Amino acid sequence: MVDRDKFTFSELEQWLNQHRVTEIECLVPDLTGVARGKILPREKFNEDRGMRLPEVVVAMGVTGEFPEEGPYYDVITPTDRDMHLRPDPSTVRIVPWAADPTAQVIHDCYDRDGKLVPYAPRSVLRRVCGLYDAEGWSPVVAPELEFYLVARNTDPDVPLKPPIGRSGRSETSRQAYSIDAVNEFDPLFEDVYEYCDKMELNVDTLIHEIGAGQMEINFFHAHPLGLADEVFLFKRTVREAALRHDMFATFMAKPIAGEPGSAMHVHQSVVDRDGRNIFSNDDGSASQAFHWYIGGLQRYIPAAMALFAPYVNSYRRLARFTAAPINIQWGVDNRTVGIRSPVAPPQARRIENRVIGADANPYVALAATLACGWLGIKNRIEPTPECKGDAYLGEYQLPRSLGEALQLLRDEADLAAVLGREFVTVYSEIKEIEYAEFMKVISPWEREHLLLHV
Repeated sequence: MVDRDKFTFSELEQWLNQHRVTEIECLVPDLTGVARGKILPREKFNEDRGMRLPEVVVAMGVTGEFPEEGPYYDVITPTDRDMHLRPDPSTVRIVPWAADPTAQVIHDCYDRDGKLVPYAPRSVLRRVCGLYDAEGWSPVVAPELEFYLVARNTDPDVPLKPPIGRSGRSETSRQAYSIDAVNEFDPLFEDVYEYCDKMELNVDTLIHEIGAGQMEINFFHAHPLGLADEVFLFKRTVREAALRHDMFATFMAKPIAGEPGSAMHVHQSVVDRDGRNIFSNDDGSASQAFHWYIGGLQRYIPAAMALFAPYVNSYRRLARFTAAPINIQWGVDNRTVGIRSPVAPPQARRIENRVIGADANPYVALAATLACGWLGIKNRIEPTPECKGDAYLGEYQLPRSLGEALQLLRDEADLAAVLGREFVTVYSEIKEIEYAEFMKVISPWEREHLLLHV
């Protein structure tokens, strides 16, 4: 097992030689979490050569579009300059499904002056983690990532369906936590675990979630940047494995009507330089920092929703009584709230953000939730009283659409100060383009109910 935190470029080259790698996938996560970059022959990959990509590569929407004018170009130069990419040696992994020995290495984006490109997702997460580091703290996170397996579908006008398992049948009912339902896809998950083992991804538990064909994978707790890398790589891995078994894996927030949506619940805590959890007092009780962190989440989650729920589809998941939150209430061991504190011993006291969708960029989502908590601690924001009942019976406290969420994000100066004004500008402008593209599409619902009735 590689000690990745201390991996140097020299050790990276030794690793490549040991694995007889012939090609390198040089990866850069873009705003959507898509892997961009270049594939290089092994002999062309070296620390001094450097690699460049246009600035817009990490500043495009899911449709590949970007604005033609406006505030976007206060950040992105109209001449479309190059970014200078530097490999992070700690991220090197084998590509287990490649025919020839191939490695993948995630890169950071720098400008020509050697500064991190502020709107690149990895840069944003580094920026937020740096705030904690300056205080002598280290954030610890553990994502729980839900996704659906669906039958291969090449026509976007046809609704998605659960895939056929080894029994020859598709699921037609809810199978939450069913072992037999997971075993229906044993050949696929054997590949997934084999791939994850070869890539040294620290995945923990696999379960069947509530929806038909819906699964969840849990990750061991670790530092946010490393775990964001693992979620980024895991999504590639599951999609590839599913294709090899004639099905799709999707991380859409709400892929199938009538079925629950998919979330990325993120457990989070903070430890000091001595390894003590700052969410607990010496006597084991919840600390003031614990409550302030919750207060920060409550105060800033609505403004961060465009980061946690980044697409028009995301808001279909956040509906009453659908196993997804509609509120910013908090409670201990209460799954109806948006902010849950699981029962745990004092050293493991943590907070679970249940609002984030599986479709969120892991770098952006982790940066945003840590930013909310950071602001809560620094501004000493007190939370509301604990919710001990069914929070679904209360009012909606989250934006109901991407348009509303984007306006809240633009208006929140505190979040922009922590995440970076350049990032918030680029991100919100890109999302406006996506939203405008969506509004050009006429849905079946509109044709069914409006065609002859209005």
